[in-house]
Amino acid sequence: MTKMMASQAFWAGLPRDIACVAVIGAGAMGGGIAAQFANAGLKVILLDMPGPEGGAPDAPAQAGLARQVRIQGFMGPAGPGRVVTGNVVRDLPLLAEADWIVEAVVERLDIKRDLYARIDALRKPGSIVSSNTSTLLHSQLVEGMSDAFRRAFLITHFFNPPRLMPLLEIVSTPETDPALLQRARQAARQLLGKTVIDCRDTPGFVANRIGCFWMAAAALLAREHGLTVEQADAVHQAMGIPRTGVFGLFDLIGLDLVPQVWRSLVDGLPATDRFHRYDIAADPLFRTLVGQGRFGRKSGGGFFRKTEAGLEASDLATGDWRPAAPVAPGKLPGGGKDLAALLADPGRHGGYARAVLGEVVAYAADHASEIAADPSDVDAGMQLGYAWRQGPFVLADRWGLDRVAAHLHSAGLPVPPLLAQAAEKGGFYRDGHFLAAPAAGAAREVPLTAAGLRAQGRAILGNGSASLLDAGGGIGLLQVHTKMNSLHPEVLDVIEETLPLLGARLQGLVIGNDDPRAFSAGADLRFILSLIEGGRRDELEAFIDRGQRLFLGLRHAPAPVVAAVHGFALGGGCELALHADCIVAHAEVHMGLPEVLVGLIPAWGGCTCLLARGLQAGLAPDDAARRAAATIFAASQSGSAEEALAAGILLPQDRLVMNRDLLLASAHRMAVEMARQGYAPPAGLAVTLPDGLDLSDLAGEGSDYDRHVLRGLARVLGGGGSRSDAENMAIERQVLFELVDRPETRARMEHMLGTGKPLRN
Repeated sequence: MTKMMASQAFWAGLPRDIACVAVIGAGAMGGGIAAQFANAGLKVILLDMPGPEGGAPDAPAQAGLARQVRIQGFMGPAGPGRVVTGNVVRDLPLLAEADWIVEAVVERLDIKRDLYARIDALRKPGSIVSSNTSTLLHSQLVEGMSDAFRRAFLITHFFNPPRLMPLLEIVSTPETDPALLQRARQAARQLLGKTVIDCRDTPGFVANRIGCFWMAAAALLAREHGLTVEQADAVHQAMGIPRTGVFGLFDLIGLDLVPQVWRSLVDGLPATDRFHRYDIAADPLFRTLVGQGRFGRKSGGGFFRKTEAGLEASDLATGDWRPAAPVAPGKLPGGGKDLAALLADPGRHGGYARAVLGEVVAYAADHASEIAADPSDVDAGMQLGYAWRQGPFVLADRWGLDRVAAHLHSAGLPVPPLLAQAAEKGGFYRDGHFLAAPAAGAAREVPLTAAGLRAQGRAILGNGSASLLDAGGGIGLLQVHTKMNSLHPEVLDVIEETLPLLGARLQGLVIGNDDPRAFSAGADLRFILSLIEGGRRDELEAFIDRGQRLFLGLRHAPAPVVAAVHGFALGGGCELALHADCIVAHAEVHMGLPEVLVGLIPAWGGCTCLLARGLQAGLAPDDAARRAAATIFAASQSGSAEEALAAGILLPQDRLVMNRDLLLASAHRMAVEMARQGYAPPAGLAVTLPDGLDLSDLAGEGSDYDRHVLRGLARVLGGGGSRSDAENMAIERQVLFELVDRPETRARMEHMLGTGKPLRN
């Protein structure tokens, strides 16, 4: 059962007070939770029932592990090697090593309580024990357990899939050890990358209580208002709650959950709760669909299905299939983009939108303080757990609380006290702050953001494309803010103005931004093609030369430069990051050098930096060159930071951040530490080149032009002897412009811009 653990250098910046985690239950949720802990570099013990007699004793746990490999629950190739599998009959004593034990077994109280008694006898003092339950209460789970166990026990409700869904609901009680609770919150945030919501011990907690109410109300109100499933989904899509619409979401999660999840909520809530008004578990249509095995996508159809004849939809009155009739956004009031116009519409679409949003806002306002430690967590729960673009209280502010109250009066519903209080203060939110202060002890750390610095008047210089901000502690923040943070001359202007400040006014620099999508998608391809087609060769050469010079300036600046990469860091954006002294990477970053797809090679130092990084990692010159060439020619992007590490784009001395909200703060802390340690700029890099480098085998079944590009790469990465980084980048530039002159390159660029797809001509 012993497995070799990969080097942990890349994960060294993550908290180390939790080193080993045990997960009991290797199903979809348990296996996913185990994979996410392994993604954080931790040792994981994954246990399940013993395998069948005569088979592998750990077969169920191994199957759960294999499933996570298959569905990409792991962020990279090293993850599965951090997981040790076993079974609960033979291997339960392994729990004594675990700092956190997560139970993710079937939702039955008797089974869970029996397991907890066995865990309590084996776990080490100070260990966290939690259940991933979504339907049972904390008070039910710990009934009859020891005082020590009750103090150490939490509910930690993950959302599926655990790698991708950022929400984690934690349920504790007054008897929970406060230090242990805080330790679990911190680990969830920093190790697992989660946004944590503190929930009361009530049915459905926060997200499912409001989310399931919304789905049930939206489904039954659609029928009451005479809408089709397509019309109802279109209205929801126009409101941004969520992109799938409500019936599309039922198909996605599976209607087979209705008897379990929705029934448990109805049964657990008092008869006065408005949830009973929308009991879809007892609704004849839902019962019929579930009884027929029409569960949604997992069964081939629920409310929608794909057939050879095309998409079909269910009739809400009969359940019968009929050809789908999608509703174009432009057919909705406000063109599907104007919430105010939709809610003001006197027709069926507007009436339905008001009915659904009014019900959800009223229900959320009625129960927010009852279910959440911080009422604003209702919005966070719906955004992160149910993919709403904005939560119900934000939407209520946009609707206008006077209009919400008027709607509730017309519908015969009382105005909840929280809504009335918000109306008196002008809205649920003011200047981004919820009107009700968080409960004592629940205050959250405010993340470092470019927007926050700008709001404080911390701008140093900038233009419409990029800015330099004072991030505090002598550190600057260089923020690109073009579309997809692409790089063009105005961005280079700001870099040029920043360089003289390093080592003078600024003792360090972080390059990063708040954009949810991209660190930088690279050079503006449309701008480059316009220079080529306009015969402005001199301008293009000046642009490439200037980028090389400025990137090298960052590399050899007298103050540390740290790149905080996330989202897409592609092409020139990746090259910008590669010139930093250290890269702090969000776990889900997509890094790569896709220039070959448009007939070019990386020429802002990408080839040189990848070669140098291979040498820095201890590879022989030929191996470093071949790995760099393979990465560049593949023109792919990593699916995670760990994949970028395996490809040689990142190095072990770079750092991983699991939580996107902590990225800029982590990079800032790194820059401060490097400056305080007496930073000295790196010496001029001498790149050792292999002699007689032949890359033709990388072309495979590629075209003749692919082979031509590879020969250019071989000139940059080979040739024998030694070159400085500047000398090697000059060869990059020379090869680039030879490719620019070729019609095949222009054809690739035009095809990419026209179709968004590569042309392998």
